[in-house]
Amino acid sequence: MTQQLNTQIFAYTKQLADSAFKAHSLALKGLEKVAELQLAALEKHAQATGEFITDVLETRDAEGLRTLWEKGANLGRQNAERAVSVTQEIFAVTQKTAESLGALVQEQQQAANDAVAAPVAAVKKAAAAATK
Repeated sequence: MTQQLNTQIFAYTKQLADSAFKAHSLALKGLEKVAELQLAALEKHAQATGEFITDVLETRDAEGLRTLWEKGANLGRQNAERAVSVTQEIFAVTQKTAESLGALVQEQQQAANDAVAAPVAAVKKAAAAATK
């Protein structure tokens, strides 16, 4: 009886560790993708801002200031659009990661249900055979 209990506990612990590893792996992949998206957006922002600063330093007359004003407004709009786009991509990655984790949880619940149901069915079968 003790051996059977130890075997079941070992199997459950192994299953739990495997599930934790899978969940951790999924979470890290999602986090890695989010970090990549954010770094790419930061790089684009920095490049656009650097170009704008170069234009500011090269401006010498009123016409240049007028052009600079338009470029500044355009830069602000582009940065806002880029931020919204990246936010949407990050949300999609987060949603996909959450769905994957949800599927993993459902898989584990089904495995746990099967693990509990199998010994109960075996006991019922043995009891039915003993009564005949």
